[in-house]
Amino acid sequence: MADRFDTRFGAPPRPATDYAGQDVAGYDAGLRKHMLSVYNYMASGVLLTGIVAYLFAAAGYAEAVFFGGGILRWVIIFAPLLMVMTMSFGVNRMSTGALQAFYWAFAVVMGLSMSVIPLIYEGTSIATTFVATSAAFVSLSLWGYTTKRDLSGFGTFLIMGLVGLIVVMIGNIFIQSDALSMVISVVGVFLFAGLTAYDTQKIKSIYQYVQGTDMLGKTAILGALTLYLDFINMFTFLLNLMGSRD
Repeated sequence: MADRFDTRFGAPPRPATDYAGQDVAGYDAGLRKHMLSVYNYMASGVLLTGIVAYLFAAAGYAEAVFFGGGILRWVIIFAPLLMVMTMSFGVNRMSTGALQAFYWAFAVVMGLSMSVIPLIYEGTSIATTFVATSAAFVSLSLWGYTTKRDLSGFGTFLIMGLVGLIVVMIGNIFIQSDALSMVISVVGVFLFAGLTAYDTQKIKSIYQYVQGTDMLGKTAILGALTLYLDFINMFTFLLNLMGSRD
């Protein structure tokens, strides 16, 4: 039987009060506040990553690390993945403050990882691609937030596509095909564009289950992390398509 508070397309309208006796206006105000918190975390994380990447590259450290060889390069490359896994699987054990600190640390490490970008691409191309990604992200996330269409089935398809894309990317590390790299970038842009809308709707839906609980703050941080990854991946794939190399 369908949940009477299901916000998906085709579900019954939400009643004047929810299961906690909270009025709809209060629920909507709480939801807006929660989503604003998610977007603030996400935007601040992207900004922090950009600042760290620029400073690390401008100081000459990025060139020394990424083109000088050594194990530090691999530590910086793989550390963000390990941090994402730690936050995702350790959310129940972490306090909200600890999860927040871990998120900021992740944004810094991502900045170190992405500091190689200014060494490869022209500054104008980076700026143009960032603006294009920002416009696309805002539009897609807004659509995901406002649409009444259920995107869960669409999300399943996107996640399956993402798994396949990762497999192909790993294979291309050994093949080193420029043509395949271009195909990967095109597919990656569309996948993360779709995931932006899907993840936004998912974050919105989760709110009804965590409102008023200790998980609300943690959910905001994890939601921001999800949208952050959507944005960064869409940006990097788009940059590979649009960017002019130095």
